[in-house]
Amino acid sequence: MAIFKGAGVAITTPFKENGEVDYDVFREQIEYQIANGTDAIIVCGTTGEASTLTHEEHLDCIKFCAETVNGRIPVVAGTGSNCTETAVYLSTEAQKYGVDGLLVVTPYYNKATQKGLIEHFTTVANSVKLPVIMYNVPSRTGCNIQPETAVAIARNVENVVGIKEASGNISQVAKLMQLADGCIDLYSGNDDQIVPILSLGGLGVISVLSNVAPKQTHDIVATYLDGDVKKSCELQLAAIPLCNALFCEVNPIPVKKAVQLQGRGGVTLRRPLTEMEPDNVEKLKKAMKEFGIL
Repeated sequence: MAIFKGAGVAITTPFKENGEVDYDVFREQIEYQIANGTDAIIVCGTTGEASTLTHEEHLDCIKFCAETVNGRIPVVAGTGSNCTETAVYLSTEAQKYGVDGLLVVTPYYNKATQKGLIEHFTTVANSVKLPVIMYNVPSRTGCNIQPETAVAIARNVENVVGIKEASGNISQVAKLMQLADGCIDLYSGNDDQIVPILSLGGLGVISVLSNVAPKQTHDIVATYLDGDVKKSCELQLAAIPLCNALFCEVNPIPVKKAVQLQGRGGVTLRRPLTEMEPDNVEKLKKAMKEFGIL
C-alpha cells in the first residue's frame, strides 16, 4: 500500500531572524496545509533546508511535525545524507516519532557508483521498518539513480517502496516504470511535470508549489486520478508560470519569499542561501497574482 497518493508538500522550515527554528510559525504552516487539502507532509527535505540543520534540529523538526499532524495525514521524514551511517542514525531516530515513511536522497558531494547506491539504500532501509522513498535529484547531488538500479533496490529490499523522481528526464522515468512493472511507487519531484509523471503511472507529487498553492496542487493530482485528464492538464499548464517563478533562483529562496508575501511567516534563510534579488521578487509577485494566490 502506498504511503500516500496525491500532493505531498515539501514543507519549508521557518526560521526566526536569529536563525532559530520558529516552531510557532511551523505549526501554523502545518495547519494551513492540512486545512487546504494537502495529502501528506514531507518534512526536512531540500525545501526544508535540512542540509543546514544540526542533527538535533533536524530530528526536533521531524518530531514536532509528527506530533502536530497527529495522524491526520501521512508524514514523510527526510532522513538522507551523503554519509550512510548518518542516514541510518537519522532514519532510526525518526522512526521513533511515529512518521509514516522516510525520504532518502542519493548521497551528495561524494556521490556513489550504482553499486554504492544499492548498498546505501539497502543499508538505510534495513535499519528501519518504515517504508522508504528514494529521492533522485541529480541536479542537486551529482548522482543519478539509473532505472535498473532503482528497480533492483525495490525488488530486493522489501521496504523500499517508491521513488521521488526529480531528474527531469521523462525518458528515464518511462524506462524506470517499464522495468519496474508495478514494483515501485512513483512521485514527481518537479511541479512542472506532475501530469507527465502521472501519465507514466505516478501516484502524485512531492511539491514545492504546495507551500503556497496547496489546494491547486492537490487538484492537479486528484482530477487526474479521478479520470479527468483534460482538466488536470489545464490545471497543470495554468501553474507553469508560477512553477517557473518558484525556481527562478535556487529552491527554497523563492518559495520562502512567496510564503512571506502571503503573510504566513518570515523569509529568513540559512547561509549560503541569501535574500532573493529584487527583479526576481517582482517576477514572483506577478506570477502569484496571475495564479490568484496573492
